Amino acid sequence: MFIKLNDRVYLNMAKITRMKIDHVEDGIRVRFYEGQDQVAKSKRFETTDDASAWIEELLKQVK
Repeated sequence: MFIKLNDRVYLNMAKITRMKIDHVEDGIRVRFYEGQDQVAKSKRFETTDDASAWIEELLKQVK
């Protein structure tokens, strides 16, 4: 199933094998992986709680 990640990116959630909340130089981002390859990353978040809440909302679209 495809979900809208942002204005330009749709993800095929059937192929996503893991999602990782990662601290990067410009803030906190959620990274999406197919196997070992990163295929997308989210917008920047201020806290990991914000990122977790965003993932939960995103996953509600899959159900």
